[in-house]
Amino acid sequence: MHSDRINTNDSEDVKVNIKIKLSALWASVTFFYIYGDYFELYVPGKVQGIINGDSMLNNPVKLFAASLLLAVPALMVCLSIILKSPINRWLNIITGIFFTEVMLLIAVTAFSEWRIFYVFYAIVESVLTSIIVWYAWKWTEIGKVNL
Repeated sequence: MHSDRINTNDSEDVKVNIKIKLSALWASVTFFYIYGDYFELYVPGKVQGIINGDSMLNNPVKLFAASLLLAVPALMVCLSIILKSPINRWLNIITGIFFTEVMLLIAVTAFSEWRIFYVFYAIVESVLTSIIVWYAWKWTEIGKVNL
């Protein structure tokens, strides 16, 4: 019986294109952002504050600014795949550095009993975006990382 499948060892490491690695990292970061904001709804007083208009995003401009900010990591999931290498590399470096700094700032300033989960997520997100920067920095030619 003839098979068109290539026999490979299931535990064999497959070389993954850098664009796919960056996209996967941005997808993971985006999930952490969503989880952090979702779990923050369980912090006592948070929902009531939102209902009363006593939140950070208490006007249309701030809400739109936050929407723009969080659109970037979600867009980086697809942009990391579709953009040409030079712009892709620099966009990942710049956005990765920016979001690493933002999340480290949040980790330092959000420390409280009820937001320890938020600090944890901010640290994980910072590690992931730092890895993005590192991969993009080491990206020397199309699809290859010089490690």
